[in-house]
Amino acid sequence: MTPAELSALPAPQFWRRVSCCLYEQLVLLGVIAFAFLLPNLGLGILFGISLPSWLTFLYLYAVLCIYFVWYWTKSGQTLAMQTWRVRMIGKDGNNLTKSQAFWRYVYGSLWLIPCVLLQWAFHLEKWQIIEMLFAVSLLIWPLSIYFDRQNVLHRQSLPDRLARTRLVELPKNVVTLT
Repeated sequence: MTPAELSALPAPQFWRRVSCCLYEQLVLLGVIAFAFLLPNLGLGILFGISLPSWLTFLYLYAVLCIYFVWYWTKSGQTLAMQTWRVRMIGKDGNNLTKSQAFWRYVYGSLWLIPCVLLQWAFHLEKWQIIEMLFAVSLLIWPLSIYFDRQNVLHRQSLPDRLARTRLVELPKNVVTLT
């Protein structure tokens, strides 16, 4: 599709976004497990040490950044986005540049801030933290499309507005999985 045709497509609705986020989290579980286990097992077995939690968080944050930036600049779609016929484009309808994809990732991860504040305020522990993370990332963050006062067909979430990107829903006849 041409950039003009992509720009004319509607934005995905709330439940398509939630479904895509849920599937994305399942895919990311494997990415994180692989990225986490290799260095930590190696360090633990060879040297008997483990990384501090803050360094582990920064490492996994960087790994996920590479994952998203690579997919968004290559085809505009992660594996979950391909399944749910959702594509990320720039304002002009083209694929994202590396800079645009990086900033979209940073803005898209801002949902971690209220999670950290809620964890600190309510002294959440273990599974409570995981439940809160899923609730915020799956339901509350996608609800930000309703703050967008644009045409209902072209509503975008807060991270997309900040990064000047768009999510579009692809028609069934142009979907190709790569």
